[in-house]
Amino acid sequence: MRGTARPGRPKLAVMASSDSATGDDAPGADTYRNKPRRRGDELNDAIYAATLAELTESGYADLTMERVAARAKASKGSLYRRWPSRTELVVDAIRSHQPEHAVPDSGDLRADLLTLMGKVSASLEGPRGEAVRGLAVEVTRNPELLRTLRAEVMDSAVPPMLEVLRRGAVRGVVRASALTPLVAQVGPGLIRQHFMAYGAPIATQFIEDVVDQVVLPLVIAHVDGDAPIAKAGSTPRP
Repeated sequence: MRGTARPGRPKLAVMASSDSATGDDAPGADTYRNKPRRRGDELNDAIYAATLAELTESGYADLTMERVAARAKASKGSLYRRWPSRTELVVDAIRSHQPEHAVPDSGDLRADLLTLMGKVSASLEGPRGEAVRGLAVEVTRNPELLRTLRAEVMDSAVPPMLEVLRRGAVRGVVRASALTPLVAQVGPGLIRQHFMAYGAPIATQFIEDVVDQVVLPLVIAHVDGDAPIAKAGSTPRP
């Protein structure tokens, strides 16, 4: 994925123009003058990769712009022209590795929920998850950062969740009143909360418990407002 921000999403990084003063040949980059010059997306991608690698090895608390620059083989000036602080840099690195939550469609509600919750869990592993945990403290004093993380991490699973629930409603196993963003946030929210408390990887059993004990009882349609017409699948059960 390219390292530029997507249209319509909040952008914290202050991106510089792609002239020679913002690439590898920026003032102060003497160490790298004999290497091919990188600009634009190529340079950004190298910096994002270095940022995530540093997060994996050292964590957010020990991440520095200097170490990222050294790993990316770029000048510190090229980083600071784009990102005033490590917070903005890490947010853009997260954004550049935002996974696509494809909508599963097996015809079985429980199976689709498990697949989607598994993707949410997987997206929190590795350096991206380390970055999300590291920024948890920062968001308490940076409302703009909180809005960005909400769009990039917290709310990204809501549209596919709503689509899974909508398809379940069409099959008659999900109550229509459950098709709301609030309900769609419950499962992914519990996955993220568990990750923030205990880290990764998230046990498969926990994901199954979230689906079976929370999400399905919350969304399953009932007959005469009492007995569920389907416990977890795509067709009514006795």
